[in-house]
Amino acid sequence: MTLKSAGRLIACLLLCLGIGIVQSLVTKPEIPVWYAGLVKPSWTPPPFVFPVAWTILYILMAVSLWRLWDRVAPSVARTTAIRWFFIQLALNTAWSPVFFGWHGIKTALVIIVCLLAAIAATVVAASRADRLAAWLLVPYLVWVAYATTVNAGVAAMN
Repeated sequence: MTLKSAGRLIACLLLCLGIGIVQSLVTKPEIPVWYAGLVKPSWTPPPFVFPVAWTILYILMAVSLWRLWDRVAPSVARTTAIRWFFIQLALNTAWSPVFFGWHGIKTALVIIVCLLAAIAATVVAASRADRLAAWLLVPYLVWVAYATTVNAGVAAMN
């Protein structure tokens, strides 16, 4: 790995994990009081699962972005995949402040449905540029699909 490539990987990790850290600053204070007081569907995981899952997912996302940026020659397919990546990342970034910060459960549901669609579009676009970059995003897609059902359950029950 060249110094340039390592720098790109570090930048991608800092971006994705940094977003996770910012998300936790909004989320963590709301867990013991507001979130604990919500009626949640029976399939909601315990709170300790979320930081573990998201840390793994943010690392996989970072490696996927790095592969698209560093390992794929410039092309329309690469540009499209990276654009979709940043669209889904923006939606991801918006969800926690809306759900936990503003307690906007139904608005967050709209955001997470859009996020799910954007992740799917990112996987499809990435698969045209780098199959491994696409596969690295599949656990994220599955987790957000699951999280969407939890958000929908919370919206319906509260």
